[in-house]
Amino acid sequence: MKSNKRLLLGDEALALGAINAGLSGAYAYPGTPSTEVLEFVQSHPVTKERNIHSHWSSNEKTAVEEALGMSFCGKRAIVSMKHVGVNVAADPFVNSAMTGANGGLLVIAADDPSMHSSQNEQDSRFYADFAMIPVLEPSNQQEAYDMARYGFELSEKAGIPVMVRLVTRLSHSRAVVEFDDTPLPENKLHYPASPKQWVLMPAISRQRNKRLIEDYMNFQKDSDNSPFNFYKDASDKSLGIVVSGIAWNYLQELYPEGIPFPVVKISQYPIPTQLLNRLFDECKSILVLEEGQPVIEKKLRGELNSTPRKIYGKLTGEVVRTGELTPDEVAKAMKVIKGKECGFETTEPKGESQITRPRPPALCQGCGHRDVYKALNETLENYESPKVFGDIGCYTLGFLSPFNAIDTCVDMGASITMAKGAADAGQHPAVAIIGDSTFTHSGMTGLLDAINENSPITVIISDNLTTGMTGGQDSQGTGKLEDICLGLGADPKHMRTIDSLPKNVEEMKKLFKEEIDYKGLSVIISRRECIQTARRHASAKK
Repeated sequence: MKSNKRLLLGDEALALGAINAGLSGAYAYPGTPSTEVLEFVQSHPVTKERNIHSHWSSNEKTAVEEALGMSFCGKRAIVSMKHVGVNVAADPFVNSAMTGANGGLLVIAADDPSMHSSQNEQDSRFYADFAMIPVLEPSNQQEAYDMARYGFELSEKAGIPVMVRLVTRLSHSRAVVEFDDTPLPENKLHYPASPKQWVLMPAISRQRNKRLIEDYMNFQKDSDNSPFNFYKDASDKSLGIVVSGIAWNYLQELYPEGIPFPVVKISQYPIPTQLLNRLFDECKSILVLEEGQPVIEKKLRGELNSTPRKIYGKLTGEVVRTGELTPDEVAKAMKVIKGKECGFETTEPKGESQITRPRPPALCQGCGHRDVYKALNETLENYESPKVFGDIGCYTLGFLSPFNAIDTCVDMGASITMAKGAADAGQHPAVAIIGDSTFTHSGMTGLLDAINENSPITVIISDNLTTGMTGGQDSQGTGKLEDICLGLGADPKHMRTIDSLPKNVEEMKKLFKEEIDYKGLSVIISRRECIQTARRHASAKK
């Protein structure tokens, strides 16, 4: 019985739902807008009472594999990441559809339309469709909470992981959530009835692939009968609306007195074809409103058996293709399609606020990365066409003024491998700069490549003793970076460490020049605790 209420972020609501549904393990690598899922689990009293596993993983791939291992043992687990983290996790994620799940397994992917803190706007639903894995997409915080238990039950019934897809606006907005008094007990340890399906040798995989395709028809039926998918009838059949996830809220906001057009609301995938065929049969044209890429819209154009209908959406230009979907954007689309018949008055967008001004991001005052970039820039002034290959983290802000210090930033760990590739092409100097958390996430393998060829590059690991960009989570390499690099085979003579302090800038410059001039691989660890983390630590001691 839901007798308690609490104001929660979407991330927190989903995490609470998982805890109350008998969670045994939570795995993640921090990344906006997904970070708060694991942080909430870690801070919840039930986690301590039950000793729920809730530690940060080295990267998203290891997190999925760890969660899959817990599922193998019959326990319920979640693994959370941002959308680009799904790229890193793709290998075990896609193959988990072949192994299946034993204990309920939720793969939480938080997408970031408008790229508030990301490199792209990719849509995680494509990955799930590719892997033939069911998806749950909550439209509000209450659904996020409710979907955790439902998702675990669906995962265990279907014997497959389930993706839960969030977007930034839901992850990072708050609403009142009603929740259960008492968490369900954890699953008892138990193993798969058919353990051989977890060994993906070709002969077994062929059998599992056939079974997965057969099971997908059942996933379709589950979606048609889902409590989170429904057909809402209305009198004006000139237009039918297909709406998914958070877009359902935006549509309701435009029509507080009731939506005059029939609507199919989708929050569970595969798309509910029975509901959609009814909409197509009854309505003259169709509008698709979905946050992210035109996943549903593409499906509608190729999968339904109904009489062809005019379909409006992202592919035809009525709905914004880039950035976030908003109530204003939905209003614009309705105005284009229905004109005055849309049923509401649209207003011109308000001009830029004169009260608040844009605040461009910048490295914190007192940040050790500042001193690294100052020393590096002054060192590289003495070289012709130096190139600095950057990475993902706070230090990416070194691209901006006043430092303008890096030339590339592509994905987690790419600094070292791109510097190596550039050196292979004859580039000198080729400098890679990477943070400590990013290094242990995906920089170590690139360093191994460079070590094996003794590539003439300089790798700077800017160690702030935390995962600073996402709020100061534990970094897996803290206190171990020198040992890791030496263990990979770095030359101890060209393995250097220095404190990145203002008083050491001249010493850093001297060190940088020495190693840049060395015709082989150098690793420099510049170390200084993140200023924000240091303040929190100091405050905690008071």
